[in-house]
Amino acid sequence: MRGPLGAVIGKYPSSDGGVAEKGDGIIKHNRKCRDVVFLVIFIAFWVAMIVNSSFGFNQGNPLRLTYGLDYKGNVCGDRHADPDLRELELRYWVNPNQVYESGSKDNQAKLSNARTICLMDCPIPSEDSLNWVCDYPEGEVRLSVDDWIDRNYDYFADLTPDLRNTSLQLQGPCYPVIFPSVNVYWSCQLIARASNVSLRHWKEMGGVNIVEDIAVDKSIHGLINSRSLVLKRYVADVGKSWGVLIVCGGILPVFLSVIWLLMIRHLVAAMPWITVVLFNGLIVSVTMFYYLKAGWIGNDPISPIIGEHDPYYHVSAREISHLHAAAVIMTAVMIISVLSSIAIVRRILMATSVLKVAAKVIGEVQALIIFPIIPYAILAIFYMFWFSAALHLFSSGRVVQNDCNTNCCAYDLKSKRVSCDRCCGYSIQYTSHIAAAIFFHLFGGFWATQFFVASSATVIAGSVATYYWARGGTSPEISFLPVLSSMKRLLRYSIGSVALGSLIVSFIESIRFILEALRRKLKVTNSAPESWFGRMVYNSSQCLLRCVGWTIKSVNRNAYILIAITGKGFFKSSEIATDLIISNILRIGKVNVIGDVILFLGKLCVSLASALFAFLMLDTHKYNIGHNKISSPIFPVLVCWFLGYVVATLFFAVVEMSIDTIILSFCQDSEEHQGTAQYAPPLLLETLNNQTEMQRLTQ
Repeated sequence: MRGPLGAVIGKYPSSDGGVAEKGDGIIKHNRKCRDVVFLVIFIAFWVAMIVNSSFGFNQGNPLRLTYGLDYKGNVCGDRHADPDLRELELRYWVNPNQVYESGSKDNQAKLSNARTICLMDCPIPSEDSLNWVCDYPEGEVRLSVDDWIDRNYDYFADLTPDLRNTSLQLQGPCYPVIFPSVNVYWSCQLIARASNVSLRHWKEMGGVNIVEDIAVDKSIHGLINSRSLVLKRYVADVGKSWGVLIVCGGILPVFLSVIWLLMIRHLVAAMPWITVVLFNGLIVSVTMFYYLKAGWIGNDPISPIIGEHDPYYHVSAREISHLHAAAVIMTAVMIISVLSSIAIVRRILMATSVLKVAAKVIGEVQALIIFPIIPYAILAIFYMFWFSAALHLFSSGRVVQNDCNTNCCAYDLKSKRVSCDRCCGYSIQYTSHIAAAIFFHLFGGFWATQFFVASSATVIAGSVATYYWARGGTSPEISFLPVLSSMKRLLRYSIGSVALGSLIVSFIESIRFILEALRRKLKVTNSAPESWFGRMVYNSSQCLLRCVGWTIKSVNRNAYILIAITGKGFFKSSEIATDLIISNILRIGKVNVIGDVILFLGKLCVSLASALFAFLMLDTHKYNIGHNKISSPIFPVLVCWFLGYVVATLFFAVVEMSIDTIILSFCQDSEEHQGTAQYAPPLLLETLNNQTEMQRLTQ
C-alpha cells in the first residue's frame, strides 16, 4: 500500500507524523540516489562503446563501401594506396575470358579472382584500331602514373616482344578492350556486345580466342546487385549525404518543432486541425516522391549508371526494386493514415481542451520551450560520433588474397615473370566479432537515444510537477528556475533510474527486431510454420511482443513522471504510476489517448517534412553525378525521418509530458483529498470536471 506523496510534493503530514518544512521547497524532501547499479552499468557501456568505436576507426575504411579492390588489394580511390589512386575510382575487369568463366555454369571460377584495375573512366573500344588497358606502370615500365593516365592506360607499343606475346595470351601486362563498358555504381559493367573492329585487330595480331557470350554481362551484373554490395552502397549513401542529414535531420526539425510549440502557445484551438491537415498533405507528398524516384510517374527515376552513356542501354538494379516496394508500402501507409486521421476528427475538440492545459503550463514555465536545446545539442554531438563510427565499423575487415585453383596467371612487372601462384584476387574478410561489434554499436545508439529522450522527459516532468503542486505557479515556494532545479535533481538522484528504464525499452525493442529478422529469414527459406496452429502461435507471439513493447514504453513514460515527483526508484515509480492510471482510467483515458494521438501526428509532421526536404536536396545535381552520387535516396531519407522524429520527440515532450504529469498529479491530488483535487489549476478542473466536457469524454 503506497503512502501519500505529501511529504515529497507538498506540505502534508509525512509518514512519521512530522511536517515538511517550508524551507525544503517543492519536490525536494527526503531523496536519495536510486538504481546506482544501473548507472554503473551505463557508464561501463559508454566505455565499451568508445573501445568498440576505436576498433572501427582503426580497422575500417569507408571507401570500401563504395569502391572495389584492384589486383593488388588496393581500394580504388584510396590516396594512401600504392600507387596513389585518389583519382582512379572505377573498378574494371581487364581479362574478359576470366569474367566469362566466372559466369559460366560449368566452371568453378569466381569473379572475385578475375583481374581488376582502378581507372578514371570505363574504357570503350576504338572505332578504327585496338585499345589497350595496361597494369599500373612499375618495374621495367618507366612511366609515371600521370603519364599512364594521359596515355589512356596504354603502353602496349613500348613493350618488348616477349611482353607483347604474354599480352596476346591475356596474361598481361596489357589487355585488349574488346567489349564496351559503362559505369554502374563505380564498377565498369561489360556489355556483351564485342566490337567487330577491335576483335578483328585482336585476331590479326594472333591473340587467343575471346569468348563473346551473355555470361560476360551477367557475371558482373550479378556481383553489382549482390545483397552485400547493395547494403554497403546504402550505408555509403548515408556518409555521402552528411550535409542533407545536418540540414534535414538536425536544423530543420528544431526549427519546425519550436514553431509548433509557439503555435501551441498562441493558437492552441486551431493546432489539432492544422496538425491533421498538414499530416495528410505531407504523407501524400512523400509518397509521391517515392513514385517519382521509382519511375512510376514523371521522368526522373534513379539510374544505376553514372555519367554519360548510351540512352538506349538500361541496367536493372536492386535499388530500383526496393524503391518500388517502398512506394507500395508508403501507398498503404498513406491510405491507412488518411482514413485514421479522418476518423478522429470528431475527437478533435477533446484534444483542444487538453492542449490548452499544456499551453497554460508552457506560458507559465517559459524555459520549457528552450530547454530541449540542451539534450538536442548532446544528441547531435553523439550522433556525429555514432554515424562516423558506424561507417568505419561497417567497412572494417582485413583485405586478404583469395585461395583459388583457377588459371589466373599474369605477368608481374616487378618480378619480371609470369606468376601463377599469387595471382588470385583479393576480398575483404569479415569475422564474427565484427558482426558482434556492429550489433553492439546499433544497440548502443538506440540505448543512448532512449536515455537522452528519457532524461529530457524526466526534467520536463519535474518542472511541470513543480508548477502543479505550487497551485499553477501562484505559490511563492515555486523555484524561479524550475527547469534548472529539475535537472539538478535528475543528475544527483535519479540518473540511474533513467538508465534502467531506457535499457528495458532498448532490450525489448532489440529482441523484437531480432525475432522479426528471423521471421523474414524463415519466410525466405520456406521454414515458417505450415499448420494453422503453428501460424496462429507464431503470429500471436509477434503481436504479443509488440503489445509488450508498447506497454513498456507507456509505463516507462509515466514512471519517469513519478521518478521526477517522488525521487523513488524505477520499479517503485512504475508501480505507483500504473496504480494511479488503473484507478482513474475511466476519467482520464480518452483525454490522454486523443492528446497522444495529436502529438504523435505532430511528430510525424516534423519527421515527414524532414523526409520531404531530404528528397528535394538529394534531387539536386550534387547528389546525382560524380563520386557524390547516391545509389538510392531510401537510406538518407529514412535516416532524416528518424532524426526528425527523435528531435520532434525531444521538443514535443514539453507538451506530452506536461499533459501526462498534470493528469497524474491530478489523480494523486484527488486520491489524497477524497476525490477533490486541491492543487489543480482552474483550467484543468474546467477540462476534466465540467459536465459538458465529461459527457463528451464518455461518448
